[in-house]
Amino acid sequence: MLRLQSSHPDFDKAFARLVRDRRESSEDVSHDVSRIIEDVRNRGDAALLEYSNRFDNHSLNEDHEWTITPAECRAAFDELKPDLRAALELAAQRIAAFHTAQLPEDRDYTDDTGVRLGARWRAVDAAGLYVPGGRAAYPSSLLMNAIPAKVAGVERLVVVTPTPGGKVNELVLAAAHLAGVDEVWRIGGAQAIAALAHGTQRIKPVDVITGPGNAWVAEAKRQLYGVVGIDMVAGPSEILVIADGQNDADWIAADLLSQAEHDPLAQSILITDDPVLADNVADRVGVELAMLPSARVASESWNAHGVIIEVASLDEAPALANALAAEHVEIATANPEVLFAQIRHAGSVFLGRHTPEAVGDYVAGPNHVLPTGRRARFSSGLSVLDFMKRTSFIELGEDALKAIGPAAIALAEAEGLPAHARSIEARLGI
Repeated sequence: MLRLQSSHPDFDKAFARLVRDRRESSEDVSHDVSRIIEDVRNRGDAALLEYSNRFDNHSLNEDHEWTITPAECRAAFDELKPDLRAALELAAQRIAAFHTAQLPEDRDYTDDTGVRLGARWRAVDAAGLYVPGGRAAYPSSLLMNAIPAKVAGVERLVVVTPTPGGKVNELVLAAAHLAGVDEVWRIGGAQAIAALAHGTQRIKPVDVITGPGNAWVAEAKRQLYGVVGIDMVAGPSEILVIADGQNDADWIAADLLSQAEHDPLAQSILITDDPVLADNVADRVGVELAMLPSARVASESWNAHGVIIEVASLDEAPALANALAAEHVEIATANPEVLFAQIRHAGSVFLGRHTPEAVGDYVAGPNHVLPTGRRARFSSGLSVLDFMKRTSFIELGEDALKAIGPAAIALAEAEGLPAHARSIEARLGI
């Protein structure tokens, strides 16, 4: 774990190294992913069958081995314990409510020259959602990806998920039922992304692919962007906690570890103006790790990438936060709005001492699919707009064309495009 003090002469250099740090997987899988994509494009289902046998120890020889039926998803939902079913339903309701408020409005108006202008928003026809298997199989992530797509109006929502050894995550299936998923295919990895993008004999292609995955999945999404839309190429989780000395060190330690337990490459950072809190949090992290079932992963993350930054005043925090552009930012102060007003780059911000980031992962409502790796400088979290596109429209009558057409002719001629100019001149009788 790294300790920095803003008053130290070498702080600027050390902080710059922290900002430049790239924690994405160093494994170069681009060549292999490219080969897999081309193989699935050429051989379709035969390639999927081969890769599923090889990587997931799951046979796709029989029809029923390819999919998980809606009835199976419904059965998984019905078999949930009542408290867990209620929690899943609460999460779904709050996610749907928040994303419904994001729906954009169409525009249709006529300006003072008589030109009718506007734009219409429409959902894509089909969206694909990647759901990891194993440790990273999270029903909350399925809800966060599937519900905005349904709210946007996507008619066909397809889930692909690996089922190693044929095993499925029943809670993920329950979430798929609750979110209204239309198809669930038992395939994973780069080959699943390729199947969604290009289609196979069994699987029809989609227009947008979202959802988390390993380095192979991320690289497949990167390579196939343009064939399909994607949400983002996300890296390891991040949390930045800005805290004053009035905080409970146990709370802050727990918040830092809530992201560290995701991935050995995850990063947890504390900025505080209180050296005593800094020391206490460092101590309490050690205590928490001793009791945490996920301690192996969390310890590796904290020891390799954890950071505590001591500042003379929390007035310094916003500039540091904006440089880091973290996925999650907690502002645990008496008046968080003062600092929040100065935060320009963050995936999502959590205000006040009683707003742990973890509540945002499940039941708050805003999406937990957020930009990592400083990408919050130029991108946003997943929303209904990722499943929609805008089509503009224009309508001119004769008088409107006379009003603005000559300017278009002049610009077309200046650009050396006489056919453009002629298409307007013909209508104006020039």
